[in-house]
Amino acid sequence: MASVKMNKTIPELQLEMTGEKMLKSSDLKGKKIVLYFYPKDNTPGCTTESIEFQGLKDKFKKLNTKILGISRDSIKSHEKFKDKYDFSFDLISDESEEICKAFDVIKEKNMYGKKYLGIERSTFLIDEDNILIAEWRKVKAKGHAQIVLDHIADI
Repeated sequence: MASVKMNKTIPELQLEMTGEKMLKSSDLKGKKIVLYFYPKDNTPGCTTESIEFQGLKDKFKKLNTKILGISRDSIKSHEKFKDKYDFSFDLISDESEEICKAFDVIKEKNMYGKKYLGIERSTFLIDEDNILIAEWRKVKAKGHAQIVLDHIADI
């Protein structure tokens, strides 16, 4: 899959999502898409970020914006995470890391002196024509959803 580039149309993506849905990125045309990548379901930062996006969902909807979360977790894990916190938006499973690699979010991390590859918390804004128009990398979970909402409201 081709890499995603700023101000360019994103490549066609196959999205395996909660709710037993399979979509192509082209199916999402006509709405802005907030695609937020997070490391793992049910971890403190990822839960905080997801809850904040959920809390602002109606405001995003008024701005013709759909929220989608994505991690390498399985659909089964996503379904449990979504049900536990009553998220009304879908979560995408990228166990193959194909989408993560296209958006260049797999980075070397260090935990307790052990290096490993994981998802760097990142968010991308895709416009109604599937063009990448904004990105946030090395995101801090708390308060991030509001920053993205404010940006969309200003464009």
